[in-house]
Amino acid sequence: MPQHFDAVVIGTGQGGSPLAVRLAQSGRQTAVIERGDFGGTCVNVGCTPTKSCVASARAAHVVRHAAELGVQVGLITVDLAAVKARKDRIIGQSRSGVEEWLRGTENLTVFNGHARFTSPHTLAVTGLDGQLLEELSAGEIFINAGTRAVVPPLEGIQRIPYYTNSTLLELTELPGHLVIVGGSYIALEFAQVFRRFGSRVSVLVRGERVLNREDADFSESVTKALARDGVEFHFGVQPTRVEPHPHRANDVCIGFEQNIPAMEASHLLFATGRKPNTDDLGLDAAGIETDRHGMIVVDGQLRTSVPGVWAIGDVNGRGAFTHTSYDDYQIVAANLLDGGARSVDTRIVAYAVFVDPPLARAGMSEAQVRESGRAALIATMPMSRVGRARERGETDGFMKVLADAKSKQILGAAIHGIEGDEAIHTFIDIMTAAAPYPTLQYAMHVHPTISELVPTLLDGLEPME
Repeated sequence: MPQHFDAVVIGTGQGGSPLAVRLAQSGRQTAVIERGDFGGTCVNVGCTPTKSCVASARAAHVVRHAAELGVQVGLITVDLAAVKARKDRIIGQSRSGVEEWLRGTENLTVFNGHARFTSPHTLAVTGLDGQLLEELSAGEIFINAGTRAVVPPLEGIQRIPYYTNSTLLELTELPGHLVIVGGSYIALEFAQVFRRFGSRVSVLVRGERVLNREDADFSESVTKALARDGVEFHFGVQPTRVEPHPHRANDVCIGFEQNIPAMEASHLLFATGRKPNTDDLGLDAAGIETDRHGMIVVDGQLRTSVPGVWAIGDVNGRGAFTHTSYDDYQIVAANLLDGGARSVDTRIVAYAVFVDPPLARAGMSEAQVRESGRAALIATMPMSRVGRARERGETDGFMKVLADAKSKQILGAAIHGIEGDEAIHTFIDIMTAAAPYPTLQYAMHVHPTISELVPTLLDGLEPME
């Protein structure tokens, strides 16, 4: 007979771990199943390691430009092995912290293995060798299985070494020429990091601009900032084949259908999207519905098509960030444990792209507002107007805000500029409170900060033509 629990959580990512603890603290006999490293994508191959590398890359960049601020320094080099060692220490601290937290929680049992549904409310837990370790059953099951990198099926892909966001982080020697396929968040962050480390970096973009979900002016602003660092962009190109370099071991040749010469690379990174870890969960045996991308279909309360089963985090397609996963946990916990009625359907979209300077956004883009057909107000302001940015010598980018002309509620805002990832929260908070923009416009902000120019930005609102 399966071992019975009140609740089972699959995965220890940023939503799964706190949810498992809350469930156990509520008095439920709870199990959590982890097949890999504790902490999920964010801790192990996502936010924690990449932002550690971003910090190292920024340090190199700041020192190289120190003379502009009157500080003289010598030759700057980057020891990638030392960067990796620091990154690994930070990961290790976070990973062990999550595991100790879970194992030390009363009413919570931790299983190491791969979970697979055998019926709507039973699970088989197998080891890496495929051997059955445990059978579990529960009235409440929560799926937090995450996603993994997509590698396109190019001709010759099996014959060459290549990297994803996970494996590139293991390098201890700098690439001579890193070629990145992709033009979105992961691609751009790695491009700038390794260029600042000292590698030549080329980015291959299928479309005509990077970040095609953003407004074109922000895409252009980000491209200019990275190009100034020396990142090379190639637009309107798509690799069709790859093969080993005929003369240099481990190097790669990249071919195109277009009338474009083949490109050589010492390292090839694919940053072409992610897919959910749902293909080996036994979802068919449970009757859990997925969409055409393999994402688990959920309602506003994150319930799946099977009563008593929820899906949180990247695997449900309702958000692809650590903070959306954590918010999923908060929604489920509020509704299930606190008598709440929260819904993901009312969540304000908010995120940042951690290039330097960062691009941060909340709510609707200008393109989305225009598509909605509503009467709206718009304002923009260059970061060169911001005293803090001028004092730091970092004036790339601009701010933009859009508001409903009738209700005066803010529809969306974005900042590409120094500390924009922090300043965007002034908009997130006022939008969450559903307060009209004058509430923020008339607030007194601290000088000298980035956020102090937000009221001035709002002063410039005019009807969108």
